[in-house]
Amino acid sequence: MNTLSPETNTILMLGSLLVGIFIGYPIAFVLGGIGLLFGISLFGFNFIGSFSLNFLNVMKNYSLLAIPLFILMGTYMERSGVSDRLFGAIYLLCGRLRGGLAVASTILSTIFAGCTGVVGADVVATGLLSLPAMLKRGYNKYLACGIICAGGCLGVLIPPSVMVVVYGPTAGIPVGKLLFATMGPGLALSAAYIAYALIRCYLNPKLGPPILAEELAMIPIRKRAQSFFTSLLPPGAVILCVLGFIYFGVTSATEAAATGVAASALLAFCYKKLDWKTLSETSELTLRTTCMILTMTAGAIMFVSTFMSMGGGDVVERVILGLPLGKWGILTLMLLIIFILGMFLDWIAIILLVVPLYTPIAAKLGFDAMWFATMVILNLQLSYLTPPFALACFYLKGITPPDISLGDIYKSVMPFIVVQISIFVLCVLFPEIILWIPSKMGSGP
Repeated sequence: MNTLSPETNTILMLGSLLVGIFIGYPIAFVLGGIGLLFGISLFGFNFIGSFSLNFLNVMKNYSLLAIPLFILMGTYMERSGVSDRLFGAIYLLCGRLRGGLAVASTILSTIFAGCTGVVGADVVATGLLSLPAMLKRGYNKYLACGIICAGGCLGVLIPPSVMVVVYGPTAGIPVGKLLFATMGPGLALSAAYIAYALIRCYLNPKLGPPILAEELAMIPIRKRAQSFFTSLLPPGAVILCVLGFIYFGVTSATEAAATGVAASALLAFCYKKLDWKTLSETSELTLRTTCMILTMTAGAIMFVSTFMSMGGGDVVERVILGLPLGKWGILTLMLLIIFILGMFLDWIAIILLVVPLYTPIAAKLGFDAMWFATMVILNLQLSYLTPPFALACFYLKGITPPDISLGDIYKSVMPFIVVQISIFVLCVLFPEIILWIPSKMGSGP
């Protein structure tokens, strides 16, 4: 039996985790394996039974059921051709502005984030539509690439966000309210990106020239209006249906997600995209993604339950709270650790490992749980843009012309990282950006 002190076991468990990650083993098996081995050494072979119970509890978790439903909803929306129609309509509306296509790209990313909740899908779909249009009309490649990457990351914040669905149960926070807590910063970031593009292009029109008036004159005003409303209203109705049910307390987030699946499937049917191939591909993609997330969740729960049972959580709490940094200094340190972890780990592993440790510490420091959760999610969103492991940049590189290098994309996101940090600071100074919408919500299931 393991008779080492909690401090020693904490160092050994965290050290083993780092070794496993850097060797390159799948993170789900690293977490589950280390949790199981230390659990057996501490509590005997009877601990093996908890391994099976962890998987069973994850599969039975009602809140986590929203994960496959939101993924399926987003996949249906993506396959229905919503993004094509939306960009065409917004393109006609904003094209006459300097930087109008950059604005259209951001609006498309914001709306599509509400359709999918997945960063990869948002970046790729928006990039395929808006990048060729911007480059063809002489847009600066750094502005074009940067605004696509930044806008695509809004999928983390704009509901329905899969990250929020994982975070809520892990921290013991209602998923419905957390979805709306992240909406405020998400919309603020969207508005900031639009303002940045307009200001840059107003000061230097060569960065984003407007569409020629002759090109717009070829499309009748009636057709433009018709295109806008027929493209915006259907996906808008689906999003409002899901969010409205949650906001007014009519259903839980899981039930609202099921409603969204039905509505998005109906939309795909109306657009004549709901065939056997679509059903097969969307089901397979949803199954693969859900299995990955839930397997990692089960492994992380095994690790965290062993870690907490042996007193590791108390050790970490004593160390962090004992630092002479003050309340805001400790908050900065915790967020900095998450930021660094975001360079090496998937966001799922970070949430499942760090949130159970940080949440009680934040509560003891006097931070509101909903506000702290949103700040962590904002921080994780930033990791999608920050090199060297900037996933949004990798997603975009996969669809860019050969003359745009990964270094160009890294350079393009730097101004938008500054914009994100500015919104981050505003959320610290004005917590109402996060807390106002949840405070007005209904108290339904």
